[in-house]
Amino acid sequence: MASPPLAVLHRAEAVQVLDLLTVPQVMARLQLGRSAVYDLLRTGQLASITLGRARRIPTHALTDFIRTRLEQEAA
Repeated sequence: MASPPLAVLHRAEAVQVLDLLTVPQVMARLQLGRSAVYDLLRTGQLASITLGRARRIPTHALTDFIRTRLEQEAA
């Protein structure tokens, strides 16, 4: 089976990097309230970026946060 063209691989990687969540989406995924999510952002436990006035959380940051919490619970 032939490998996909390099340009296709770069496009797929770009989609993963640019996969951003809004605060309400994170609230739904974690089943937490708005204040709790903003507390996680404020304390640096959950990474985010600001685009203008909008706050966005990369999906990998949410995955890392969950993984870290699971490791803490297991310890």
